[in-house]
Amino acid sequence: MYKQSFTLDVGKEDRVIRGEVRIPKSAIPSPTIIFCHGFKAFKDWGFIPILATKLAEAGFAVITFNFSMNGVGENSETYTELDKFAHLTFSREQEDIALILEHIHSRTLPYGDQLDKKNIGILGHSRGGGNSIIFALEHPDIKSVAVWNSIHRPDFFGEDIIRELKEKGKSAILNARTGQWMPIDREVLDDIEQNAERYHFMKRLPDLDRPLLLVQADQDHPGFLEGAQEMAKRAPKAKLKVIANANHTFGAVHPFSEMTPQLREAITETIHFFNETLKD
Repeated sequence: MYKQSFTLDVGKEDRVIRGEVRIPKSAIPSPTIIFCHGFKAFKDWGFIPILATKLAEAGFAVITFNFSMNGVGENSETYTELDKFAHLTFSREQEDIALILEHIHSRTLPYGDQLDKKNIGILGHSRGGGNSIIFALEHPDIKSVAVWNSIHRPDFFGEDIIRELKEKGKSAILNARTGQWMPIDREVLDDIEQNAERYHFMKRLPDLDRPLLLVQADQDHPGFLEGAQEMAKRAPKAKLKVIANANHTFGAVHPFSEMTPQLREAITETIHFFNETLKD
């Protein structure tokens, strides 16, 4: 496996996407997977590097990246840009993924000639799962979608935060790992409300005409398992895989410490899915 970093300037709002491309050792173009991290996460969190490595070893080119407003700057594991995190909207995340896809097609990412532009999949965890589904619905060149413990609605913050955003115009959510209070601006809620038909993707799933894998922990946050079951019913080409005795991160923590049986099962299932849907 080979790995190389990249930086993309979004061209507005002082937004920068920092990412990495991993490719197999083979010199032929490889099916390409875009990975989208979740809320309060980043490309180097916990299981993400080992997941990307395992996918590359299985024959895929893998792109991991930090959303441009995720709060992590040049120091890849520290929240130094919480002012940006406050404005982390779905619209900005969708723009970021679109820019990644544009650079795949223009062969301007590292190893650009070894990224198979005709076989592109997308994989997301938690909020990144929701972003992956939304993006696939609007980009037919995404051939298949896999989501891990995905949100099933965009306004997942909880009633207290939503009420505070409406009343005060701002709120905050605790990062239990770092102890930081991470700000959320009313703009985040406005973005969801102004794009309700677009971002409440559960209603749009009958239109997803490509394969969808839902990998879901049986001991996830309240409502997530039921949400995955409903998504599986609505998407015509969906497969639901429930992982037993697993939490929201399949037992992984940050810093990453060990490969759990639950994480290994999730990775194995995902590799099998992309082998079936991205490899000719």
